[in-house]
Parts: sequence; structure tokens; C-alpha cells
Amino acid sequence: MKRLNWKQWAAIAALALVVLVTSLFAVRTFRRAIYWRMHRDEVIHPWMTLPYVAHSYRVPPHVLYDALKIEHPPHDHRPIKQIAKEQNRPVNEVIKTLSDAIGRARQQPSSNGPPPERSP
Repeated sequence: MKRLNWKQWAAIAALALVVLVTSLFAVRTFRRAIYWRMHRDEVIHPWMTLPYVAHSYRVPPHVLYDALKIEHPPHDHRPIKQIAKEQNRPVNEVIKTLSDAIGRARQQPSSNGPPPERSP
């Protein structure tokens, strides 16, 4: 049996690394798919963020931000309880507003993206 030289070992190591990284990404994608399949239409809790609720209920995030009359900042990770505190409103009222907005959004035909800009 022939011994492998350093170039062959390097090629084997590179191939093993590529297989490992590909496997990690595949497992991560699979886990995310399973997670969101199991977390559809979650009951809205104060710890949730608006993007999380939007993803769970399959509505665009701008629908929820518009319902609360706030700007949609990128990468907004504020929980609902913090938004309620900032608006001086009870958390249950904010959750009710979000639920109503989700119901209205689901009754309308789906659109891809935010609503068109209004003319002055």
C-alpha cells in the first residue's frame, strides 16, 4: 500500500472540511424549517418581537408596525412589552391591536412588500 504525501493529505483535509461545513449548513437549514413549521400562529406573548410575530403569522412586518403607528426600523429587536411601555399602553392592548391587524392582513389579498407611497 502506497503512503500518501502531504499534498494528498491536504486535499483530503480540504474535502473533509468542505463536507463538514456543508453538513453544518444543511442541519441548520433543516432545524430552522422544522422550528418554523412547529411555530406557526404562535400565541402572541409580551417577550416576542414584531418581526418574530410577523414571521409566525406569515404577514409582512410593516403591517404590524403600521398597526402600532411606529416606524419600521431595520433590525428592530424590541419586545412587545418594551414597545407598549414606550407608547404608554397596556401590553394586552398592544397584543389585541396586533391580532386585529393580522386578521385584517389575512383577509386582504397578499402583496409582496410594503404598500405603495402615498402622493401628497
